Amino acid sequence: MGYDDVLIRLGDFGKYQKIIYFLICLTSIICAFHKLAGVFLLAKPDYRCLLPFENPNSNATEYELKENIKHLAYPKDTLSDKYVSCRYYNVDYSEEYLNQSEPFLGNGSRPCEHYVYDKSKYLNSAVTEWNMVCGRSFMAAASDALFMSGVLVGSIVFGQLSDKYGRKPIFFTSLVIQMTFGILAGIAPEYFTYTASRFVVGATTSGVFLVAYVIAMEMVGPKKRLYAGIFVMMFFSFGYMLTAAFAYFVHDWRWLQISLTLPSLFFMSYYWIIPESARWLLSKNRREDAMANIKKAARFNNMEISDEVLNQLLDEGTEVKENKDESPSANQPSVFDLLRYPNLRRKTLLIFFDWFVNSGTYYGLSWNTSKLGSNVLLNFVISGAVEIPAYTFLLLTLNRWGRRTILCGCMLTAGVALLLTILVPKDMNWLIIALAMIGKLSITASYGTVYIFSAEQFPTVVRNVGLGASSMVARIGGILAPFFNMLADIWVPLPLIIFGAMAFVGGLLSLLLPETHNRPTLETIADGEQFGKTPRANEYLENGRELKSIDNYHETQPLNAAAKNAHENSNGQEKY
Repeated sequence: MGYDDVLIRLGDFGKYQKIIYFLICLTSIICAFHKLAGVFLLAKPDYRCLLPFENPNSNATEYELKENIKHLAYPKDTLSDKYVSCRYYNVDYSEEYLNQSEPFLGNGSRPCEHYVYDKSKYLNSAVTEWNMVCGRSFMAAASDALFMSGVLVGSIVFGQLSDKYGRKPIFFTSLVIQMTFGILAGIAPEYFTYTASRFVVGATTSGVFLVAYVIAMEMVGPKKRLYAGIFVMMFFSFGYMLTAAFAYFVHDWRWLQISLTLPSLFFMSYYWIIPESARWLLSKNRREDAMANIKKAARFNNMEISDEVLNQLLDEGTEVKENKDESPSANQPSVFDLLRYPNLRRKTLLIFFDWFVNSGTYYGLSWNTSKLGSNVLLNFVISGAVEIPAYTFLLLTLNRWGRRTILCGCMLTAGVALLLTILVPKDMNWLIIALAMIGKLSITASYGTVYIFSAEQFPTVVRNVGLGASSMVARIGGILAPFFNMLADIWVPLPLIIFGAMAFVGGLLSLLLPETHNRPTLETIADGEQFGKTPRANEYLENGRELKSIDNYHETQPLNAAAKNAHENSNGQEKY
């Protein structure tokens, strides 16, 4: 087992590992700041057209108007019976006209030239500063979508760079870039600069969080990885709630963006504390550097490990790696290997759909709190707080009830809760909020399950490829979520109904996936194709042809030949 044996000799999860792990967990807080900040940076308060008799350059203009003036100035929406916000009657707003009882409809209406915003909830936002309402309302959704596109790009770019140049340098490079562009977003003079800066910040959240997460997981023994991965997510949830505290005290959107960025300065001190991953150093044949890090941890943990024992343990791991590297391989694994064979293709597409639904629903619900009405800050805090019991539920049940049971049950619960918002009367907004929070709790639990479940569905030879492709599909769900949330302008529960329908369908379809809990690890493409097949389809055949081997060494291994390290990648989430 190599390095895992070294960790056991160091006390498995000793004092040194706990301190480093805690410090790394804190980085997930700032990533939550940037991912959830859009709720307040792009907050859209109630608004109306500025009428001709009002001064466009005056900040004293009140949002509220007398009912008789609204009746004379704004048409009514025939569906909602509310005054429209984007048009006003094309009339001469003389004192005589404003004193009559019925509006003049002969000239029709005209679009707004200027706007008046309700400042009772938000002092300002990027939306109010650049008038991203009415015909320009798509710009706010596009900004959030581009932020998530940055997350997608960053997960690819920074993941590869960290494998090539090391975890530590890429972590700090990402941190510096994040601070630079985070502040630039706060001082951006116009929409394009703001959105481009947020795109880069989105990319660096992958460089900061995912790389730090890898450092944490690579220094934790196999038995602790499930718990370590879930506790990292709890810190993200704490950052989620803390974002509301910043928004409560900082009311100007520019200062809010800068305030959420400046805590990153604290993490620059990690340069002298956080070590480079010993696993990565060993993978790059930098054994002496790795041994120096291991000895430092041993001294801190008051453990003794001699050079002879250390070399022996590391040599065992190197032998296993060299044996695997020497195995003949016809092709490099790719996502097409997952789609080539019918049973494996069916499972892969179902997994892709689950990732798409979980990501889209999670971020859709997280960003939709401002549209649920009532107390926006309270809704936001509750939306973050419900994640804690969701993760606690996973800790208690994931290794008891099975992955499929929890994934299906949570997705179906989320689907039913969100679909029930169809039946809620308009005057019971509190019930819509309650159902939305039940949906958020459930989808958080299912999102925490889908990573582990997926990792166990993919064979070892294509596991990283499968998880990478799943993550990319998940980002597409996050990119589309802001556009779904725009539908709340038509009807508040409409985005919740769409998310609920997707979650419900995803939960039902997940029943078609085989359970993986306490099952042998899948090593080969043949294993993956056979696993979950009906008894009559027990042969590895497709149209009379044998499965094409992508790794002759692995294809000769039996289904129950589970390698000890096969679950190294199966105990964590890449949700964030």
